[in-house]
Amino acid sequence: MKQEVTPASSAPLAGRPDGLDDEQRLSAVACLNDPVRQQLFELLRSSETDRGLSRDDCADALRLPRSTVRAQLDRLVQERLVHVEFHKLGERTGPGSGRPTKLYSVAQQEVTASFPPRHYDLAARLLAAAVQRSIDGAENIETALSQVAHAEGRRMGAQAGAIHDVLASAGYDPQDDGQGGTIMANCPFHRLSAEHAGVVCALNGALLGGALEGCGDAEHELAADHEISHCCARLVPRI
Repeated sequence: MKQEVTPASSAPLAGRPDGLDDEQRLSAVACLNDPVRQQLFELLRSSETDRGLSRDDCADALRLPRSTVRAQLDRLVQERLVHVEFHKLGERTGPGSGRPTKLYSVAQQEVTASFPPRHYDLAARLLAAAVQRSIDGAENIETALSQVAHAEGRRMGAQAGAIHDVLASAGYDPQDDGQGGTIMANCPFHRLSAEHAGVVCALNGALLGGALEGCGDAEHELAADHEISHCCARLVPRI
């Protein structure tokens, strides 16, 4: 009896935990390159209060002009790194109790970006899930990795509906080869594949094979690509 394999994660690849797409993530990282915004972000991230910090709190803690703090907090909010809530801080409520105060807290605990796109988090999740399956006695590690990666690829393919959309969202940089096939000009697991080519390329092949199956693409199949700057696989027309 064939055992059904559940993908390592039900979260879409493009919808990572921080909720930002690649362009937004790069913009957020660029925003945090400013030293004042870095200080504000770290202050809010390390704050132990549940209600967030006011502009005055931030200005006092960092000994910065309130106008500077206001402008930089607004930029962090714009980049979706920080969110704002309004609260009345005094004990009085109702008419005459004063206007609510803007309180700031971090919306993202961690923001990372890379160019070209890399998805080491996906590789780590698949490898961890495969190791767990092997420890649980389901199968050996090679089989477990193949099944887990294939299941995740099927999920991605079913969600995207087209293999090109899967490749684009996963950072493979798909490019038409002029012969009805597709070159994958970027490897999302580049550094790992350089050190552990056998493991990573097996994972990648199972993932892409599952993606083809998941989106119902019967017109293409995988073939090896030996160009060192490309992914180890490419799509070719099915004969």
